[in-house]
Amino acid sequence: MGMNSSYRVKVDWVTISIYALLVSFGWLNIYAANYTPDSTAFFDFGREHMKQLVWIALSIVLIGIIFLVDSKFFVEFAYVFYAFTIFLLVTVLFFGKEINGAKSWFELGPVRFQPAELTKVATALSLARLLSRFGFDMSKPINMVKIGAIIFTPILMILLQNDTGSALVYFVFILVLYREGMSPYILFFGFIAAVVAVLTLIIPNVYIIILITITILSPLFFQGVRKCLFTGLLVGAITGAVVFYGTKLLNIALRPEFSLVAGVAALSIYLFYISFKKRLRVILLYILILWGAIILAFSADYFFDQVLNDYQRTRINVLLGLKEDPLGAGYNVNQSKIAIGSGGLLGKGFLKGTQTKLDFVPEQSTDFIFCTVGEEWGFAGTLFVIIGFLGLILRLIFLAEKQHSDFSRIYGYGVASIFFFHFAVNIGMTIGLAPVIGIPLPFFSYGGSSLWGFTLLLFIFLKLDTNRDELIR
Repeated sequence: MGMNSSYRVKVDWVTISIYALLVSFGWLNIYAANYTPDSTAFFDFGREHMKQLVWIALSIVLIGIIFLVDSKFFVEFAYVFYAFTIFLLVTVLFFGKEINGAKSWFELGPVRFQPAELTKVATALSLARLLSRFGFDMSKPINMVKIGAIIFTPILMILLQNDTGSALVYFVFILVLYREGMSPYILFFGFIAAVVAVLTLIIPNVYIIILITITILSPLFFQGVRKCLFTGLLVGAITGAVVFYGTKLLNIALRPEFSLVAGVAALSIYLFYISFKKRLRVILLYILILWGAIILAFSADYFFDQVLNDYQRTRINVLLGLKEDPLGAGYNVNQSKIAIGSGGLLGKGFLKGTQTKLDFVPEQSTDFIFCTVGEEWGFAGTLFVIIGFLGLILRLIFLAEKQHSDFSRIYGYGVASIFFFHFAVNIGMTIGLAPVIGIPLPFFSYGGSSLWGFTLLLFIFLKLDTNRDELIR
């Protein structure tokens, strides 16, 4: 089936051009990252640059197939595709190959495939299908449960594979929900929750509980309940002291934060009583927020100590400045920053990067491909990449807003959000601004699963965009 002239006009060639530039420049850097001066076998299909070239060629075929499929297909089979990818995530737990501590890959001869890359596409499609349903009200609790099930099911499956980095990507769908009418307070409290989680790793629990209590309850002084709050704080302090010293006398080893929690519990009970006696529901709201924050603090502490691997904890500690490990967990980032910084304004030149040629930077063709760009192409090259990705993301948002179909708009925002997360976190971790969580830079990092996943994400939306004036349901 050939494209007629009107169809060609509808295809967004600006986005396709950005895609082609990023893929081409990405391939050049994969070749550079693995280049050695004594190697003359350019067409050796055992080398990464030729394998990636094969995946690029297959991606072009995939793009052609996507444009041949009717747009309604992606709506009708969104849930089927989602169920299939969840099945793959479960299957890989039993039959997958473990690589770098994560059992998240299928291996078929020389080909490796990571189903989590496809699940991003399926989740974006399913979320778009659900949110675009006629009369869908996000404020209803049952609908929030459905949204949570779509987003958190793959997160759970991927966490079981021990691939925390890939699991974190799915939290970016909160941006889609915000665009579609989710209360901004949820986004605000999500940000506060992230701040509390980070502070929990830096500040001992005793101090974090005190900080949370004072921060959350202090606005009550401006609500006309100063006396109640003061009395409650006094009750809480006495209760905490009694629990602490009482257990000391009984020779019971009790951590100080639990005595503090007992005091906060006494404070909460007193304020709970006051909220009903004086009909001040605002106090009840503050109590709920207070305990939510305290539970989050303990949960974050537990997650950090019990769920994350040793190397992941070390990387986060190094990032937060809690630990120095220049030859261990901090080695990758230190070498990456050295490579990027050594490039200067215009770089050392194509195939002339010494840091990459001497293999100082591990994973330099995958997670740390951006350091190859910085060393060989310099500030100018990194700026080109950043402008390219920002241009792509802004273009996707622009196109999403032009859609007459809710499904297409929501899916477009899902695509833009995923690209933004990968772009920001991958570059952030190569320059020491984000923890090293092992996620690829779209179209640059070596890997067929990654390239196909991002190509599917992008071109399904571009296919939907060809029918932007239609109501696709």
